[in-house]
Amino acid sequence: MKVCFAVQKDEGMDSAVFGHFGSAPAFMVVDTERQSIELVNNKDMIHAHGACNPIMALGGQNVGAVVVGGIGGGALMKLNAAGIRVYGAMAGTVKGNLDLLMTNSLRELSMENTCAGHQGGCGH
Repeated sequence: MKVCFAVQKDEGMDSAVFGHFGSAPAFMVVDTERQSIELVNNKDMIHAHGACNPIMALGGQNVGAVVVGGIGGGALMKLNAAGIRVYGAMAGTVKGNLDLLMTNSLRELSMENTCAGHQGGCGH
């Protein structure tokens, strides 16, 4: 499975998970089967608030899951519609969150957990 993590910069598996999907400078894509990692620059970083195109942002990467510090409702719905599950980060790094994901310890996000104009539930 390929898992995507929103990150500020490339520090490999020690990369810090970024606070918000749409404004993340990059994404760390971890292929758990091939045990490989790849950095993908956010191809949709400049967009109007609420108009994130998460599939474009990922540059066509075929991922099964996304782990983020926060995400807007529109991006969450678009990712879910593409069959991609979205989880809330609980650890600071890609490695820490991947370990939690592999043990089913991360919470899958729903509309109740999304950022609402950066007021309320997102916590960043």
